[in-house]
Amino acid sequence: MKQEAVLQVDHLKTYFHLEKGKTAKAVDDISFKVSPGETVALVGESGSGKSISALSIMQLINKPGRIEGGTIRLNGEDITKYNTKQMTKIRGNEIAMIFQEPMTALNPVFTIGNQIMEIVRKHKKMNKQEAYEHAVHLLKLVGLSRAEELMKEYPHQLSGGMRQRVMIAMAISCDPKLLIADEPTTALDVTIQAQILDVMNEMKERFHMALLLITHDVGVVSQYADRVIVMYGGQIVEAATTEELLNSPKHPYTKGLLGSLPMVDKHVKRLETIKGTVPPAYDFPSGCRFSTRCPHVMDKCFAENPCLTNVAVEHDVRCHLFTQEVKE
Repeated sequence: MKQEAVLQVDHLKTYFHLEKGKTAKAVDDISFKVSPGETVALVGESGSGKSISALSIMQLINKPGRIEGGTIRLNGEDITKYNTKQMTKIRGNEIAMIFQEPMTALNPVFTIGNQIMEIVRKHKKMNKQEAYEHAVHLLKLVGLSRAEELMKEYPHQLSGGMRQRVMIAMAISCDPKLLIADEPTTALDVTIQAQILDVMNEMKERFHMALLLITHDVGVVSQYADRVIVMYGGQIVEAATTEELLNSPKHPYTKGLLGSLPMVDKHVKRLETIKGTVPPAYDFPSGCRFSTRCPHVMDKCFAENPCLTNVAVEHDVRCHLFTQEVKE
């Protein structure tokens, strides 16, 4: 029996209304879901809309941005209709987020113990002693052996990897149903990155959480994600199971991302690159948003933005190369 999705996003639009009448369509009509125990990766370059999608789900969009349309259902409830008080109640409790830079996410003037205990006492109604014991348990759970000492220390006294483990401990402290990790290993060296991702994966499996992993690193996706959603220009351009996407990528953008990865079993003199940069969200080209960078661009691409088309089981692509095939 298939489990119901923890998170169901339908036709989400998050726009920023800027000066001189410009509108930045940072997230423009995206739909996806994440089920219990599943890891779904949102992949794309900076400016593709990944982080704004996550902040929209958490209802942390500041002015001049706002959610213009669509629904975000958490366990069947549309949280786009929630007020600030309702969202404060479920943040940390039912849905938690790990940010990419733990030094800015942790409060520098409070001890590690104080910050974890505050979350636990707020949501779990524990007394001070119970909260302390739970916090120590969480720190040990994420692989920090000298937990009692760390409870008394401040963020600046910890290494980047240790701070990120603390962030994971805080995120899972109230047993959330959904965990969002936004580039959780960006500022860490390669060895520590692997350790942090392993810890997150272990916590996901232990607590049977739904995990939405936001990353630009396709290598990370290959090891940890069950499904992959590729974003470009605020839209989903390809979505498939990880195996299907890695073995049979369809969209030229996805192929470019994969082609830029070094392969152990292949010797190449020069890695592929995708020419140009992601256009600003207030100035997307007419037609297909990848048209200015695409090696297969056609006249039709400049005139019409393709629809997301199903090309195989659980494999959707937004590209005129495939809309033509379907029609024929």
